[in-house]
Amino acid sequence: MNIGIDITAIIYNRGVSRYTSNLVRALIESDQDVVLFGSSFRQKKTLVRFAKTLESFYHRVIPTDFQSWPPSIQTLLWHTLKKSTFSERTQNVSVFHSWDWLQPPDKTIPLVSTIHDLAILKFPENAHPKIVAQHQKAWEILKERKARLIAVSATTKKDIIDLLGYPGYLIDVVHEALPKEVREVGQTMTEERAASIKESLSLTKPYLLFVGTREPRKNLLRLIEAWKPLQSQIELLIAGESGWDTTENVQEVGLRFLGQVSDEELSVLYAEAELFAYPSLYEGFGLPILEAFHHGTPVVTSNNSGMIEVAGNAAELVDPLDVSSITKAIEKILSESNDDQKKRLQRMIIRQQMFSWKKVARETLAVYKKAIADYA
Repeated sequence: MNIGIDITAIIYNRGVSRYTSNLVRALIESDQDVVLFGSSFRQKKTLVRFAKTLESFYHRVIPTDFQSWPPSIQTLLWHTLKKSTFSERTQNVSVFHSWDWLQPPDKTIPLVSTIHDLAILKFPENAHPKIVAQHQKAWEILKERKARLIAVSATTKKDIIDLLGYPGYLIDVVHEALPKEVREVGQTMTEERAASIKESLSLTKPYLLFVGTREPRKNLLRLIEAWKPLQSQIELLIAGESGWDTTENVQEVGLRFLGQVSDEELSVLYAEAELFAYPSLYEGFGLPILEAFHHGTPVVTSNNSGMIEVAGNAAELVDPLDVSSITKAIEKILSESNDDQKKRLQRMIIRQQMFSWKKVARETLAVYKKAIADYA
């Protein structure tokens, strides 16, 4: 099997980026033939740099003076070159794995696409209408081509069926796993480096941690309200990109907004936290829950969507709309006995072992085979 994979997502350095890079590595480690494709003339160096570590990437370098041309001409020429390059390079591809941005013009090639969540449809007020329209157009193309879809959770599969009207028999659930980068950063960090980061972040008091982009569906305002009764006991640290909610205007003693942090800083933040709180209103999967488990940090998360599938019985599940429910769960973890803490840690270890990239690769390969059979 010759697998073509779109790695365009890597340039965005977000969750989908790590999913893409880890899947590619897992497939190659399982002795699969992989050909990588990417579409970006502004950040092509990022794609090439990643691909060179794998030695399985074809790229076309655009002339340097191309980027000085008017944007409309750049876009037209780029898409023309991209299409001709695809026609040339996908001739021997058995199946193509896409993430919306890049799809082979040859409609005889079996197509697979991963969808992480449908937050953009469930919360359209938080996205620009143009972005919503672009996603809807991409999904319509997938539906038209009867592409096989990989949903990262049963929640996402249900949403795809309910919101897009996509046939359920064309959707397979393949859970994500903890990114290799998260495992490696803790393994390579020295005690001196960890101590230095702890000092630079002023981690001198017990704290409750939240990690994620600040947007309304992350439910931060309710988390802050739930934390207030415990304000004298524990700080609340919020790490992640500023988004489009109003939480940064909230000023409370012990509440700190750290902004975007490095992988090393994030590792230390997880490891030193008393607990990790993730009472989101909706998640396709909930990768930060696995990250917290990996660091041995207890978790409070929502009893809905993909978070239940990740957390299982290893976290305290709460109603994200009920502030008192969140407060009680935090208090329960903070007051646990040593025996209860050990039992919880064991459940977290068992839970995270259920998610691995070997499993992701194996189940993804099964989807590829189904897609190829569909076109036979």
